[in-house]
Amino acid sequence: MPRTIRITRSHKLATAVLVAAGSVTAIAATGGQSDAQPAAAKTSIAAEKVAGVSTAKEAAAKKAAQETAAKKAAADAAAAKKAVAERKAAAEKAVADRKAEAKKSAEKARSEKQAANRSTERKAVAAPKQYKNNLDGWIRESLDIMKKKNIPGSYEGLHRNIMRESSGNPNAVNDWDVNAQNGIPSKGLLQVIQPTFDAYHVNGTEKKLTDPVANITAAANYAADKYGSIDNVDSAY
Repeated sequence: MPRTIRITRSHKLATAVLVAAGSVTAIAATGGQSDAQPAAAKTSIAAEKVAGVSTAKEAAAKKAAQETAAKKAAADAAAAKKAVAERKAAAEKAVADRKAEAKKSAEKARSEKQAANRSTERKAVAAPKQYKNNLDGWIRESLDIMKKKNIPGSYEGLHRNIMRESSGNPNAVNDWDVNAQNGIPSKGLLQVIQPTFDAYHVNGTEKKLTDPVANITAAANYAADKYGSIDNVDSAY
């Protein structure tokens, strides 16, 4: 038969004390958990804030690096464009300089040529045509003067009559014919008397009867008047 346990007043008090103590312990445990939860939450929030700040800084640094890289790329592109423009300008300037130099050289050459031409023209005007001091030269000079004065005659006609009259001697004198007897002998290449020379003298030639060119042109002028041309004379005239 089971033993009956008698609960006394003392047991009841003890039991009440134990129950109370358990309740206090439970309440203390519950209070501790309640205090720990806000602290953990605060720690988590702080960590999240730190992580957010770090991420923002990294994003800002990345953005700054990208902007710096973009600026550098833009500066490099601008520098390259400027260099190309400068090279192009230098090349164009070089071409322009060469053209200007070529034009200057051409103008200088043209100016020198014109100056040379003017000098040649002045020399041609200043320096009269030169003739040999012989029968050929005298005839040619006479023909040029005759041409200017519209006096007809040819080289052949002059030469033929000169050889017949004086054999080409400009100082030949006829001292035996009627003119000589009258005191006015025929003289020179074409044996002209002084009155005839004075009457038919051609301006621009010497006023000397025995001057070769003056003698020829005066005789040709006389022959043109009397016979139409010296070419038409074949004997004493």
